[in-house]
Amino acid sequence: MTKPFSYELKHICKQSGARLGVLHTPHGDIETPIYMPVGTAACVKAMTPREMEEIGTQILLSNTYHLHLRPGEELIREAGGLHKFMSWDKPILTDSGGFQVFSLAGIRKIKEEGVTFQSHLDGSRLFIGPEESMDIQMALGSDICMAFDVCSPYPCDYDTAKENMERTLRWAERCKKHHNKEDQALFGIVQGAFYKDLRIESAKATAAMDFIGYGIGGLSVGEPKPIMYEMLDEIKPYMPENKPRYLMGVGTPDCLVEGVLRGVDMFDCVLATRIARNGTVLTSKGRVVLKNAKYAHDFGPIDDECDCYACRNFSRAYVRHLLHTGEITGGRLASIHNLRFLLRFMEQMREAIANDSFLDFRKEFYAKYDLSRNF
Repeated sequence: MTKPFSYELKHICKQSGARLGVLHTPHGDIETPIYMPVGTAACVKAMTPREMEEIGTQILLSNTYHLHLRPGEELIREAGGLHKFMSWDKPILTDSGGFQVFSLAGIRKIKEEGVTFQSHLDGSRLFIGPEESMDIQMALGSDICMAFDVCSPYPCDYDTAKENMERTLRWAERCKKHHNKEDQALFGIVQGAFYKDLRIESAKATAAMDFIGYGIGGLSVGEPKPIMYEMLDEIKPYMPENKPRYLMGVGTPDCLVEGVLRGVDMFDCVLATRIARNGTVLTSKGRVVLKNAKYAHDFGPIDDECDCYACRNFSRAYVRHLLHTGEITGGRLASIHNLRFLLRFMEQMREAIANDSFLDFRKEFYAKYDLSRNF
């Protein structure tokens, strides 16, 4: 019997060590490295499933915490699972809800059993532990689910980071013991905040549990980017080479490049659609704030190197006009562009890895992309 999940390492770039692979799932193959658009409440904001497919989306991420609150996992199970509920027939990853609970500081209490917290919707008292997270995600029916973990803030003292890391390991064991859905892959999560020894200990212990894949959590939580890159460098030797690696919550172009350089296969972030709704777009030269007056008479595309529907059909001036008049289509066009920009960016990185030229790609990216400011 063929296993429903497997990771195939296709090529390692001779120039950089970056990885090219394929993750096989019941709903299709995922070419890695890959960026995963975020559909928090079973929908990528402002986008339809058909549009997501047209821009080259291979896999979507949905949010366990938010779907548990609304509409509830039992309704989604009744609908036939998340794929049928949202009319998406490609792979879906669900997070564990751990990060959302972490972000509720002040209205949640973490104990060994799990986390008691107040709903951000109505203030009702709720509880999620490792077993509950597994039950919710199994009911949702995603292709990939994540172990329930404890995310440390930045900054964080050593003792707190150690306690959170060790609890994450204990919870990972409970998740693995409770999870029993054969057509759903369970990923463990490496924690340890910004302490090298804790990160390495977590990577070793999580790898020893033999998960199908591994998330890297607790990064991109406010720390300077060089610290994040240092943590990725530290744990890379301890991450199984034959399993996918997922850097959670990261999606700016520079972080994608640096993550891929350090052997990461999967990324996600809400940034692309969030900034699009506010009128900011990603381009090959850097971020552009389309609402700025300088674009009122700019009749060129958002990015002359982009092949998305928005860039092929509309000008910066027109999209700016829509944004200024509050037309929903303005945010939609900016979202289509930003998502396609990142997906195409990953396609270009995969091509560079295959051609053993990833360091050249990285150098060209930094020569052109202005990281210093929005303009």
